[in-house]
Amino acid sequence: MPHLRFRAIEFDLVKSLSTELVDDLLPLMGCPREDFTLEHISTTFIFDGEVSDAYPFVEVLWFDRGQDIQDRVAAAITEAVRAAIEIPEQDVAVIFTVLPPSGYYDNGNHY
Repeated sequence: MPHLRFRAIEFDLVKSLSTELVDDLLPLMGCPREDFTLEHISTTFIFDGEVSDAYPFVEVLWFDRGQDIQDRVAAAITEAVRAAIEIPEQDVAVIFTVLPPSGYYDNGNHY
């Protein structure tokens, strides 16, 4: 934990940004490197009955760390995605889902 899910960004780009992004997030999140999970989700977006392009979308599932840390994490993810796709002004959506520690189990035990 945390778990980052990437949509509307190429698999190889997620791979290329993964190491540096986790390096940047480690001091913000205060958890060990091995607790991070990055996932690439292949998705098709649809609008008005047609397949449509979408801008990069990153979902972060995590334990709440407060608004300041959340803002800093969102900024770091946005910068990393923009750098990976080499479009400095690219719109990037970052959405946080807070999980209660009592609802997250690792090997049958909750946090």
